[in-house]
Amino acid sequence: MLDFKAMNDVVGLFFQIWLFFIPFLLALCVHEYSHGWVANKLGDPTARLMGRLTLNPMAHADPVGTILLPLLLIFFHVPMFFGWAKPVPVNSRNLKNERVDLFWIALAGPGSNIIMAILGALFQAGSKRFLPSGTWELIDNFTEVFIDINLALAIFNLIPIHPLDGGKIFAIFFPERVNRRLEELQPVLNLVLMVLFVSGVLGSILGPPIVATKEVLIKLSYGLFGFS
Repeated sequence: MLDFKAMNDVVGLFFQIWLFFIPFLLALCVHEYSHGWVANKLGDPTARLMGRLTLNPMAHADPVGTILLPLLLIFFHVPMFFGWAKPVPVNSRNLKNERVDLFWIALAGPGSNIIMAILGALFQAGSKRFLPSGTWELIDNFTEVFIDINLALAIFNLIPIHPLDGGKIFAIFFPERVNRRLEELQPVLNLVLMVLFVSGVLGSILGPPIVATKEVLIKLSYGLFGFS
């Protein structure tokens, strides 16, 4: 006898993976690729030589942060989505202006996710304008998550502490002694970030700016396609 409840659970799980994990994987790949692409343009070919200048997820996947943890969060229906990829290697000795070039390399990651969120909002508005309602509803669900994940990844990485991109982005504005101290505190800051995530505090902090930014992108995108 067929167990329809079990079948529905499996179908629901696969739908959740499609809805959350695929946008997450794409956002991470574009994020890491952008770091490597800008580094290569600025004179450091390390990422390219190590096979990291690619959108292939396997080149960037961390077994725990990219695969295991996100899938467990989906399986147990945890409301906050979290994960990471392997950092793209950068050899600062290949850069002409280390301080400035590292700023642009770091900014490329969250910057690419903001661009992806903008494209997602435009695609959502455009699909509503030109596609039938049944098709649009499926796309709408996907693009909502796609925008959320990209904005979350961008805003989270702009936090000005190591090991996040924000630590390298804002390093250009801090004295050298402050940057050194922040780098020394990286293991402690890693633990603090994990505690904030598990406790739900991180979601409470990041939620309002993500929602506000998303609302602006959606409003502008729908306006461009003639929606009032």
